[in-house]
Amino acid sequence: MDELTKLISERGDLAHLALFLWASGASGMLFWALKEIAASHKRFNEFVSEIASLNRLFKRGE
Repeated sequence: MDELTKLISERGDLAHLALFLWASGASGMLFWALKEIAASHKRFNEFVSEIASLNRLFKRGE
């Protein structure tokens, strides 16, 4: 990685390096956020199904 940074700095493409690092970080954060949203959605679905099973249990008892 050090050689790559040296090569880029010699060619004067530091702006491209900064843009690449920013885009990589933003993409990584987007992937993480989507993964967390999917996990949250799964937990919410499990919660709703538990509430539905409790409702069925209480309706049988009436």
